[in-house]
Amino acid sequence: MGDGPVGKGPGGDGPVGKGPGGDGPVGKGPVARPDPGLFGAPPRIPSAPGLPGWAHSLGFARDGSGFALLASCVSDPAAPANGFCRQHVAVRDAGAKEWVLRRSPLPRVSGTDGISADLVPLGPGRALVEEGGAEPGSRTWFTKDGGRNWRAGDRRTVGTIPEIPVGAVLGTDCAAPSEALPDDCERQRLVVISPQDGRRRALARVPLLGAHPRPQEQPEPDGSWWVSGTDPLSGRAAVAVSRDGGRRWTVSRLPSPVASPGWHTAVAVGRDAVYAAEMGELVGGEPVKNPMRALHRSVDGGRTWQRMWTTGPSEQPRSLLGLPVPGPGGRVEIGAELSGYGSVDGGRTFARLDEGSHHTRRTPLGLLREASRCEYALTVDGVRWSKFRLACDDPVGD
Repeated sequence: MGDGPVGKGPGGDGPVGKGPGGDGPVGKGPVARPDPGLFGAPPRIPSAPGLPGWAHSLGFARDGSGFALLASCVSDPAAPANGFCRQHVAVRDAGAKEWVLRRSPLPRVSGTDGISADLVPLGPGRALVEEGGAEPGSRTWFTKDGGRNWRAGDRRTVGTIPEIPVGAVLGTDCAAPSEALPDDCERQRLVVISPQDGRRRALARVPLLGAHPRPQEQPEPDGSWWVSGTDPLSGRAAVAVSRDGGRRWTVSRLPSPVASPGWHTAVAVGRDAVYAAEMGELVGGEPVKNPMRALHRSVDGGRTWQRMWTTGPSEQPRSLLGLPVPGPGGRVEIGAELSGYGSVDGGRTFARLDEGSHHTRRTPLGLLREASRCEYALTVDGVRWSKFRLACDDPVGD
């Protein structure tokens, strides 16, 4: 399967030729397989169930340091407008045995407004707090000293960047019309949130995956970055991977069961294989949230794909919360709406698990699973999990 086209400049669509800095042909050279040493035992994270409020936007850096936003609300049923929410930042410094509370840069908000802020970890001791809303002028606050000090900024994209630095997060903004809100955006572009200052910068070279590419925020354990979207030639689901920090991209089309484009594709790299869960509306059966159309598997680093699971009208799993969890020897788990499902044959067949539903996402420490409001677990190999609890005592957040 040949390379997909690559665009130049922020949101540009011009093709890039082969040669220095360009994409090389697919199917030649050594197959990219992750180092097995990357998939060891999970790190142990201390619990802190007594933290105030409830936690959200939990994230970590590679050195084990971490951040979480905490919100604690006081309600007044007789006069809802009198209710308010206080917000804190919980911080774990690298190697620390406990989490500590530090000041949140966010102002106290009315209880009727709710909590819509977000926290983006950006490497050891670094994080960006964003107030609710996707407007380019929305306020942000950046720390590089573990939350001891915060510098104010905003969400606007400033300039371009040639590659994705270590600790950065990959996202999108609107390229056309400029500064439009997500629902009104006709064409999006990839942006990098910098660990140096928390500012957004457009990635200089991007894969051509339609008008609405969907990047995964974090790199996979082997250092690869993945973006999903639509193959411009066929209109079918496709993914792109970069193994040099976003300087070059290789696009491959997935063997989708339908011709119409889906929503996005969730990719997870394991020790033996790469899994790509194609998300989008299902045909037939009861409607579900977060519908998964198909599960694809690659054993050559994403050069070629085999569709392992095609979602039908009744057989489970039919949905996916977050990412698939790859394990060794053909093991893969899917966290669906009501339960988890496990496979030992690469996703051809699944059996229901007894762990209940959970959402899984990638962090620099491994895959992070959230099973309830304060129950978390980390895995590196998809088999062994390290469990911990944060902010479990406040019932208001339920």
